[in-house]
Amino acid sequence: MTGSILLYNPTAVRAAGAETARQALAGLQGKVVGFIDNAKPNFDHLVDDLADLLTTRYGVAKIIKRKKRAASVPADDAVYEEMAAQCDLVITGSGD
Repeated sequence: MTGSILLYNPTAVRAAGAETARQALAGLQGKVVGFIDNAKPNFDHLVDDLADLLTTRYGVAKIIKRKKRAASVPADDAVYEEMAAQCDLVITGSGD
């Protein structure tokens, strides 16, 4: 019996001319950390706990949280632009 299997590539397509910024942080003291919540259950609880840990233990100065409309769609361009402009580090995540 032969059949077909359809595979999907879950990686994002990079825009033409997009740059990749790879910059190691020397530490988190005084940094701004952003979180993009993918709208799955429980990610908000994880982020709240992680944000508290990052500020109290590692000296993160500010946490910015944004939430996508749904897990299956990308965040609005404005969210990416805001995070790129304001954050030293952005974490996207999953819940469940």
